[in-house]
Amino acid sequence: MSLDIVSQIIEKHSKNGGGIISILQDIQSKYSYLPEQSLKKVAEETGKALVDIYGVATFYKSFTLEPRGKHLISVCLGTACHVRGGHAIAEEFERQLKISRGNTTPDREVTLETVSCLGACALGPIVLADGHYFSKVKTTKVRNIINETKNGLGSAKVDDDKRVFPLEVNCIKCHHSLMDTDFLIDGNPSIKVIISFGRTHGALWLSCMFGSYEIVSEHVIPDGTIANFFCPHCHAELRSGALCPECAEQMVPLVIPNGGVLQICTQRGCNGHLLDLI
Repeated sequence: MSLDIVSQIIEKHSKNGGGIISILQDIQSKYSYLPEQSLKKVAEETGKALVDIYGVATFYKSFTLEPRGKHLISVCLGTACHVRGGHAIAEEFERQLKISRGNTTPDREVTLETVSCLGACALGPIVLADGHYFSKVKTTKVRNIINETKNGLGSAKVDDDKRVFPLEVNCIKCHHSLMDTDFLIDGNPSIKVIISFGRTHGALWLSCMFGSYEIVSEHVIPDGTIANFFCPHCHAELRSGALCPECAEQMVPLVIPNGGVLQICTQRGCNGHLLDLI
C-alpha cells in the first residue's frame, strides 16, 4: 500500500467536495480493502477522529478491513431467503470452497459472505456473485455458480446469458412509461431519464436489460459523480428512501408495471441495484 496514493485520493475528493465515504470507496477500489494505515492517513489529513473513520468503515457492508479475494460471493440470509433454504445454500458454499463465511480462500480467489438482504425477496434464495444475481438457487447449483464466477461473469453476453433479461419501467410519480423505443441499447428500447449534476443537465439512456450496465449520456459523467434523476414527462425527481447496498448513496426507484420496483444507484461507476418483484 502506498500512502502517497492515499494522499492523492484524499486531495482529489477535497477539491471536489467529496466526503469520507467517497474517499474510502476509492481506497477500497484501489486495494480491494481498507488497510489500517490508510484509515490513519485519512484521519490525519482530513482532521477527522480515527474512531469516526473506523465507524464509517465498519458501519457500511460494502467496506471491509480484511483483504478480499478476486471474486466476491454473497449469500442472502434475509427472512424470505432463509425460509426457502438460504442457510443450506450458505453451508454448501462453505463446504465446496472449504472456508467459513466471512473468509477468503487461501489462493485469494473467492471471498464468501452472507448478507441480510439483496433486495430481490420474491426471487429467493438469492446469491450475488461479482454483481450478478442468481435467483431461486438450489444446493445443486452452487458448483456451477462457483465455476462461472471464477471464469468471469463479466464476460457473459447480453444475448445469450439467461441471467440478463429485459424490464419495462414507468415513472414512480406520473406512471408514464420511461421506455424509449427510438433509442436502442443492447438491441432493446432504452430507459430514458433526465439527470443533473453540478451545472450540467441532460438526457441519460440506460439499458433495460437487468444485468447490463450500458448507458448513453448527453454529457460525460465522471466516475464518482452523484447525479439527480428526473422523469422526462412530469419532471419530478426520482428519489428513493433506500440506500445503495454497495456504496450507501441514494437509489432511484423505477416502477415495473406488472408488479415490482427496480432501484439503481445514483453514483457513476457503481453498479449497485435492487430488484423487488411482486
